[in-house]
Order: sequence, then structure tokens, then C-alpha cells
Amino acid sequence: MIDKIKEQFKNFDFPLFIATVVLTIIGIILISSATKSMSGGSRNVIIQIAALILGIAACLVVAFWDYEYLATKSYYIFGINILLLVTVLILGTGAEEWGGKSWIRFGPIGIQPSELVKIGFIICLASQLAHFKEELNHPQKLLWTLLHAGTLLGLILLQPDMGTAMVFAVIYAGMLFVAKLSYKYIITAIAAFIASAPLIWMFILEDYQKNRILVFLNPELDPQKAGYQVIQSKIAIGSGQITGEGLYSGIQTQLGFLPARHTDFIFAVAGEELGFIGCLVIIGLIIFIIARCFYIGQNAKNSLGGFMAVGVGVMLLAQSFENIGMTIGLTPVTGITLPFLSYGGSSIVTNFIAIGLVLNVCRKRKVINFG
Repeated sequence: MIDKIKEQFKNFDFPLFIATVVLTIIGIILISSATKSMSGGSRNVIIQIAALILGIAACLVVAFWDYEYLATKSYYIFGINILLLVTVLILGTGAEEWGGKSWIRFGPIGIQPSELVKIGFIICLASQLAHFKEELNHPQKLLWTLLHAGTLLGLILLQPDMGTAMVFAVIYAGMLFVAKLSYKYIITAIAAFIASAPLIWMFILEDYQKNRILVFLNPELDPQKAGYQVIQSKIAIGSGQITGEGLYSGIQTQLGFLPARHTDFIFAVAGEELGFIGCLVIIGLIIFIIARCFYIGQNAKNSLGGFMAVGVGVMLLAQSFENIGMTIGLTPVTGITLPFLSYGGSSIVTNFIAIGLVLNVCRKRKVINFG
């Protein structure tokens, strides 16, 4: 019995798993501090702890569930993705200024389907890319991947949720790049985006989305409204200096000057209360987790597993860069949460499922050339 258990955990990546749990525990501590002065703050902490426990369980289940079998069900997974996103359009709730109507609520419990769709998208796209192999650069094959991604992106933009749409676009581009997409397509796509930027600005972006971009370029344009979040976030991070003001002691956090402090701007709480050193530890753990995903993808048993692991790594990289960037004024405010740290049960469980998928790939690894 013991030998069988040891065999099952033979290639289990404990450093990746432990780093993920540690980062989430740090997030729970920060949420506890951020919600100390909020009504029902302890409830948020309890929910996050429950999400961690559920996330660990889901992670282990997925880690021992053959990813090659999951790939054979990619058509069903794609159908579920469509169903979830269409359901959000019909029953979704949420304020548009915070990123669109992206939630489905069952009483006090809220679920963000687009989080689960990210995992489904990675599995389905990895299956497509592994199936096409060397034929990816044939226009017909590439068009199928574009149709796949475009359908999901279109439904997400209808919510509208520009931040999540950007993450999906980066996942798609990153996985295609690893699959050796021809540079002629990459250059063409960049040129097309630049050429269409004025049309996107005039006819696609909503007024509040345009305002976010303008305020991103200059927060002082609207310091009391659209620019308020970023200004307060910068003040919070700057006031922490090297060692921070201490947990439960940050002025911006505890007095409520910092908005969305337990969700979108949790990194600003870390900057104020844990300082530069605390931020370095958090960023170091995030980089380690992402690097392990890429490493496992590089050394996967086959290209299918490699694409899945890389897809998860790109997803975490995109979300982390987007979130940390907006707290320090490097990227526009989009409502994207920081993986494993921000409050949100859907986000925690989904990200642990993603890590479980990578651990699954790692367990079946055989060092070969990626391709």
C-alpha cells in the first residue's frame, strides 16, 4: 500500500504545490488585514480559507486525473465553456465599472464562470495544437484555433469584461508562440492591431474603458474618481518603504482610503504593510510558480502536456503582470485579481485546478525535446 502511494507521488512536484499553498496563505493574512475595519471582514477570511481547502482538494483530484483523457473530451469542454459564458450574459450580475456583469449568484455565493472557462480554454487549445502539430501554420488550421479563441473572446467582451478578454488573448498568443507559429503571422497580427487601434477606440471601447486608459496615462486627470484608485495605491505602496508599516497598521488600508483593497488592490496592501521586502517575497513566489509551469511544460511527456503547462504559466503571468502593473500605474485598471492572493473563491479554486493540471503533466513527464 505504501509502495503504491510512493509510486503515485514519484514525480509529484512538491516545491510547486507548497509554493502555491504558501502564497495563498500569505493572501489570506493580507485579506484579514485588508478587511479588519470592514463589516463582515471575518466572513471574507473564512470564505477564503474554505476556498483554499476546496482548491487543494480539487488540485489533487486533477493532479491524479489523466490529462490525456481530459483532452479526448475537449469538444464537450468547449461546449461547457460556451454554455457558461452564455449563461452569464443571461443571468450575470455585477457593476460594469468594475469589469462587467461577470458573476452568477446563488444567494450569498457568487461564481465567476470565466475563471473556469480559462482552464477549459487551455485544455481545448492544447488539444487542438497537439493535434495539428506541424500543420499549425496552414491557414485553415490556424483559422480553426482563431475561431475557437474568437468565440470565447466575443462572449466575454459582451459582458463586457475587457480585463479577462486580455488574459484570454495573451494565453492564445503565448500558446501559439510556443507551438512555433510562423513569424509572418505574428508580424501580420501586430500590424493589423496597430492599424485597427483607432477603430477600436472609436467604435468598440465604452466610455468608461476609454476613461481608464486616459487616466492610466495621467491619473491626475480625474483624481477624485477614475484616478483615485491608482493614486491611493501608489501612496500605500510608497508609504511602506523597505520593511512596511506592519500588518493591520497601514494607514491607507485600515482607514479605508485604498479601494478594493482585499480584491484588485491586495498588492498595494502588501506594499504598505509588508514593504519592499514583503513585495519581493510575493513576486519571488509568483515567479517561481510560473517558472515551474514553464519548466514542466518544457520537459513534458508529449506536446499536449507541454502546451497545457505552458498555457497555465502564461495565464498566471498575464494576470500577475496586469494586476501588479495596475497597482503601480504601469497598466490600466481592469478589475483583474492577483492569482492566489486576491479575495475570491472562484479565482482560488480555479487557479488551484490549473496548478493541478500542471502537476498532472509533471507526474507523467519524460524528458524529451519539446515539440
